[in-house]
Amino acid sequence: MDKYAVFGNPIAHSKSPLIHHAFAKQLGEEIEYERILAPLEGFVDCAKTFFEQGGRGANVTLPFKEQAFTLADTLSERARLAGAVNTLIATPDNELVGDNTDGIGLVSDLQRVYGPLENTRVLLIGAGGAAKGAVLPLLESGVAQLHIVNRTVSKAEQIAHKVEHFKNVSYEGLGNKNVRSWDIIINSTSSSVSHDLPGIDGSYLEGVQLAYDMYYSDVPTSFNQWARSINPSIDTADGIGMLVGQAAHAYQLWRGQMPSVEPIIAALKEGQL
Repeated sequence: MDKYAVFGNPIAHSKSPLIHHAFAKQLGEEIEYERILAPLEGFVDCAKTFFEQGGRGANVTLPFKEQAFTLADTLSERARLAGAVNTLIATPDNELVGDNTDGIGLVSDLQRVYGPLENTRVLLIGAGGAAKGAVLPLLESGVAQLHIVNRTVSKAEQIAHKVEHFKNVSYEGLGNKNVRSWDIIINSTSSSVSHDLPGIDGSYLEGVQLAYDMYYSDVPTSFNQWARSINPSIDTADGIGMLVGQAAHAYQLWRGQMPSVEPIIAALKEGQL
């Protein structure tokens, strides 16, 4: 039976085994999938041992995504741009391919809750690891404009510079009033973890159709609550669908089949997984 795992520290909270076993059951396959608590200073050795013992693929979560990036023998373009790897694939030649499915998982979920992204205008709050992973898939989805807002302008500028060949990426710092219209606003910061707000002016929410918080919670996130208080007609979504989406794309990379995410998302929301 093919072996897979998720590496992290901490890792006991991870829903990845539940999600991937549900994918396998849905597709009529059998896999082994476990959580592995890697030592903070020993991820590389831990991962190498797993693959030497027959592991076929792995998910990588905090704080090891950058170490997985250096461990991979080859990298996808989206992993290179993100500077991080969340999915490792063992090839028949015993090489490790590093990919990053976080951004494409986000795009898949946006398409699920919003619809086609072609010609949409998207505002992305934050310029950390989550934003870096999201930028290329968002641009490849056909958005008309991607605007990055971040507290440190130079970090937003660095991301925009890496994809400047798309010609439709812009950026600015916090503290400004909005002067353009947006269809979707995405919070990629960790502000909702501590029930805070990312610090943008409420004028950015005028006319927005969807507020999306990458953080997920059993209750509406602080960002989504704030968005609704500013714009009562706005639709909101959190990152539970992104979590399942990135896992589904990883499963497809490993096994060549794309699972259906809808029943897994529903099961998670209903507490059945």
